[in-house]
This record gives sequence, C-alpha cells and structure tokens, in this order.
Amino acid sequence: MNLLKSTLAAAVLLAALPTFAQSTTWKIDPAHSGADFSIRHLSVSTVRGKLTGAIGEVVWDATDVSKSHVEATLDSATINTNEIKRDTHLKSADFFDVEKYPKITFKSTSVKRNGTGKLQIVGDLTIGGQTKPITLDVDGPSAPQPGQNGKTLSGFSASGLLSRANFNFGTKYKELILSDEVKFTIDLEVNR
Repeated sequence: MNLLKSTLAAAVLLAALPTFAQSTTWKIDPAHSGADFSIRHLSVSTVRGKLTGAIGEVVWDATDVSKSHVEATLDSATINTNEIKRDTHLKSADFFDVEKYPKITFKSTSVKRNGTGKLQIVGDLTIGGQTKPITLDVDGPSAPQPGQNGKTLSGFSASGLLSRANFNFGTKYKELILSDEVKFTIDLEVNR
C-alpha cells in the first residue's frame, strides 16, 4: 500500500513539473506569505517582528530565469512585534507612517543565478515613500505540489539586509539605540 501511495505521489509531482518548464504566472497567497525581520536594540538584544498578508504575483521562467519577475505588496499596518506599545510606535510617523504610507512594495528589476546556483533577485523596495534598490538571496522555487481546489502550489524564501539610513527610516533613533542594519526574510507561497 505504501508503494502505491509513493508511486501515486511521484506521478502527481512529475505531472506538475511541466508547469515550471515555461513562463508561468503565479499569485501570491496572502494567507501563507509574509515577512519576518530582526534588528539589534541597544546593542544588547534582538527585536523580531513580522508583516503579514503579502499579495502580488511571480512570473517564473525556469528555462531563462532572467525573464522572471516578482511584484509584492505588504500592508505596513500589519506590523507585529508582540508588544502593543512598540507596534503603535512603529506605525507612527517615526517609522512606517502607516496613515501616509500604508503599503510596502517590491518590484524586481533582475533575476539571475548566483555563483552557487541559487537565485538572486534585485529590485526596488519602497518603504515610507523611499524607493531604493535591494538584493535578495532566494531559496526556491520549491517543487510544485497539488493543492486544494485543483490549484498547483510552490514557494520561495528570500532574505536580505537593508540600511535604515538608506531608506530614511526611523533615523531619529540613532545606531546607539537601534542598529542601522535590518535583517529580513520574505516567505511566499504561490499558486496557479
């Protein structure tokens, strides 16, 4: 029975693989996508948080990754560090200014394989009205899997660093209080 299940699972996976053989468009699933970040506080601890509900699309071309493209948006009001006072402050004009800038956006400008064969995506990140180029190191795409409602699923995980000063983000709080460097990871589940 296990052999039959394994054979059936392999057949389903092999049937899904051609979906990555040409350029295909995938929708980002907001229920399974978001960003995690971390920043050093007072050089003694690391504060972690997340933003949820990413939306957008991925155009993936497995035969020529340079033809691939990503556009994603996060709602800055979803910021959550598990501390209500800090989250309220992060939503203020000192940081995200969510009333004036409710969205964080990313649009890729190039996709390529790096020296180790992993994907590297360069694109324009917009936070608080500031748009700057940023580089993401990517794990993925994961092998396509059959999902609910007849959809095919895949996923990507991208990580990078940004400079607060480069984005003029929270600059009132100097490096003695908050590190200039923010580490982040973006996890996307996509479907078609």
